[in-house]
Amino acid sequence: MSRKHTIAILVNDQPGVLQRVSGLFGRRGFNIESITVGASEEPGLSRMVIVTTGDGNTLEQVQKQLYKLIDVIKVIDISGSPMVARELGLIKVNAEPSSRPEILGIVETFRAAVVDIGPTTLVVQAVGDTDKIDAMVELLKPYGIRELSRTGVTAMNRGSR
Repeated sequence: MSRKHTIAILVNDQPGVLQRVSGLFGRRGFNIESITVGASEEPGLSRMVIVTTGDGNTLEQVQKQLYKLIDVIKVIDISGSPMVARELGLIKVNAEPSSRPEILGIVETFRAAVVDIGPTTLVVQAVGDTDKIDAMVELLKPYGIRELSRTGVTAMNRGSR
């Protein structure tokens, strides 16, 4: 049965690693819903967090193939255990002065923040799980979203794992 997986991959911080990892997913027919890459706690190593959908058998094959890539150090399906997952969304929304109080009410409800105010727009920053960002985008659509930028999910297991 196909389900969503969040995979953390520890890799050497080398040129071309992202291309090789994403290429492997493409060749296996896995769509990458989101991918984030950044520094890890180990100097010289980066952590990739990939959200994808597929069945357990195919995911297992992808994990085995990832380990064959020279710069891959460790692969963990973190969605199998309790995890903390967050995404950042920046949303530029039409905001004439008359509609700003309503928009600010939405921002406050979602514990988001206004990070830029223009003559006819607001830029809202929201941090949370993917569902929270999706819900906020849906509520802001009626005002007119001018621009939307999302980071993709970053995640780690809860507790001492």
